[in-house]
Amino acid sequence: MKTLNNIVKIIAGEFRTIVSGYAVLLVLTGGIFLYGFLYNYMYEPNVIRKAPVAVVDCSRTPLSRQYARTLDATPQIQVVTDNPELQRAKEMMKTGDIIGYIYIPADFDERIGRGEEAVYITFSTTTAFLYYASVQEASAGAMLAINNAVRPEIVVFLPQEDVTSILQISTIKVKGIPLYNYTGGYGTYLIPAVLMVIIFQTLIMVIFMLCGNEWHNRSIVNYGRNGISFGKMAQVIAGKTFVYVMLYVVFSMFLLGLLPLIFQLPHLAHYGEIIVLLIPYLLSTCFFGLTLSFVCTDSDAPLLLVAFFSVGLIFLSGVSYPLELIPAYWKVLHYIFPTAPATLAFVKLNSMNAGLSGIEQQYIILWIQSVIYFVTACLVYKYRVKRACKEIDNLE
Repeated sequence: MKTLNNIVKIIAGEFRTIVSGYAVLLVLTGGIFLYGFLYNYMYEPNVIRKAPVAVVDCSRTPLSRQYARTLDATPQIQVVTDNPELQRAKEMMKTGDIIGYIYIPADFDERIGRGEEAVYITFSTTTAFLYYASVQEASAGAMLAINNAVRPEIVVFLPQEDVTSILQISTIKVKGIPLYNYTGGYGTYLIPAVLMVIIFQTLIMVIFMLCGNEWHNRSIVNYGRNGISFGKMAQVIAGKTFVYVMLYVVFSMFLLGLLPLIFQLPHLAHYGEIIVLLIPYLLSTCFFGLTLSFVCTDSDAPLLLVAFFSVGLIFLSGVSYPLELIPAYWKVLHYIFPTAPATLAFVKLNSMNAGLSGIEQQYIILWIQSVIYFVTACLVYKYRVKRACKEIDNLE
């Protein structure tokens, strides 16, 4: 009963600290709600089709007009005008009439006729991340098509030894179709992984800020009043973890339950399966953050320490790059950071409908991490409380 009372006191104290900490509340509300909405909004045009663009044709030759027609034939963009002035095209993009424009210089045809590289310039808005990528993809694809059409006519300008290699044509064409992303949608591929990383990043930042603050004002010594044994520290870790898990159960419902419905993201898993995955994920992340709390000496540094890790964490998960091809020294980090196996498991579960049997390996890894990081978190807190008490005694 005494143990339970101690844990309840720790829970109440941690809730009071969170509610009274404006910086922590800002990370929780801004990091979860704003971050979640912002990522989904920027990738909302999941697949860009027939986006309006203009072609500023300063060459005004049959070849440049053929390039404009080829651009218009691509699925990504639609050429709404192929003969505006450069300043007019800029104004159209500012007013939102087009999402970009392609500038064809006056020497476009002449350079190709001389066997030189042709030059064109693309401009695109970044109001959505995929607009720029689509304009680049369409313009490059159209230029390759033009290149294949005119290449036989310009080989006469090249040295004889280079003609054979240039005219070689592959005997087979390979076309890859992603099994679980057949439309090529970038948002549906990326956002589910990002949502799991958001949970990890914001939770680690909150833990680091709270731990840094209690070390800075030495309130951490309060945990040593009843002793600093491993069992006492286990009560501290249990109380803190209970608070964090309860908060992030609510936030996870928003990120993994509501946002996929609003932005029409893949949502093939049952809610019960997601809950089963979240239990070891949240536990291991809390214990992992409390283990690393020894690096926190104030409440501000964690914001700079954790905020820029999202790309690396997605890479380590094996979602953006096959886990089997990751070098061994990087793969070790996959088994250290809880977000790596959890992100891979969530994508399998929610985007590929793998079921719990399909994520067995990642699920076991998360539970192993939970046990190991619980022990290390208790040892770290035992060391930190003991050190803080000794520093206060020396000052007295």
